[in-house]
Amino acid sequence: MEIKHNSQIITPSEANLFGLMPDGTAIYAYELSNKNGMFLKVITFGATITELKMPLKNGELVDVVLGFDNLESYMQSFHLVSPPYMGATVGRFAGRIHNSTFCLNRQKFILNKNNNENALHGGIIGFSQRVWTVKNVHSGDNPAITLSYTSPAGEENYPGELAVELKYTLSEENELKIEYSAKTSEDTVVNLTHHSYFNLDGHSSNVADQELIINANRMLETSAENIPTGRFLQIENTAFDFLTAKKCPSVIDNTFVLDRKEEFAASLFNKKNNLKMTVYTDQPGVHIYVGGNCFNAIKGKENAHYHPLSGICFETQNYPDAPNNRHFPSAILKKDSVYAHNTTYKFQSI
Repeated sequence: MEIKHNSQIITPSEANLFGLMPDGTAIYAYELSNKNGMFLKVITFGATITELKMPLKNGELVDVVLGFDNLESYMQSFHLVSPPYMGATVGRFAGRIHNSTFCLNRQKFILNKNNNENALHGGIIGFSQRVWTVKNVHSGDNPAITLSYTSPAGEENYPGELAVELKYTLSEENELKIEYSAKTSEDTVVNLTHHSYFNLDGHSSNVADQELIINANRMLETSAENIPTGRFLQIENTAFDFLTAKKCPSVIDNTFVLDRKEEFAASLFNKKNNLKMTVYTDQPGVHIYVGGNCFNAIKGKENAHYHPLSGICFETQNYPDAPNNRHFPSAILKKDSVYAHNTTYKFQSI
């Protein structure tokens, strides 16, 4: 089989072959580590994080994200009854778009359907299944990797050619920083997010006893199909009130409104190893989802069995279905404007 290389310069010290796409395109894995021993592994398929290892005070390393050992499993996971989007970059639009349609500049766009009648996480083949190009790898202090993907106009029926850049940085303060930027050739809609399933007790454990805080007083009301109704719900003294720490719920799939932009969005704490993760973002919402289930069809890393309580996602983003709700923050990216999104996952071994 002929191996098709991307345009990036590959050096043995930076990249390892992770697998081949069906057409022979090579998928590479890149590894970064900071001076504290924090370790990140990223593959060019979906700009996906496959490993994130955190040093504990006792010197041990714990892998805090779910993932797979090989490319075949990542590809196969998108054919599960409920694809997990394991560690992937989600786009062109994270969350659901109702009836797979929206209007922009008096023109109606009909997107590909992949969630009943709705478009979810970018469509049938979103950014999570595309091959990204590595533009730069920086080692030394605050190591970083920058990846890019250019989505052609009309891909999944979205308007405009969208050029996206994504930078992962490991700070010396044990932060995973994610910076997105995008430009479009014509007006379009954009909503990018990261879809790692976090588990501070290790990827083969469960999150049931980990303590969750969500710094929000409101969340989006949704229909039975999980489509926003346009209404906001006050959540004080309800089951969705996580202003004070509670154990991770067994079922949650909701978007929380972040009114306090200068403060943290959410946090997770594992009392077994005293590891804490705090989420910061400049986005208007965070979608919280507990899951990771692979339905006994695919094994996770190190032969792990992933189940409905394997991990928790903190999808920092604009609101789902924002293009169809005028009172939601605008998801429109104008031609010659720049989309920018910054999210940080800060880890502390207490």
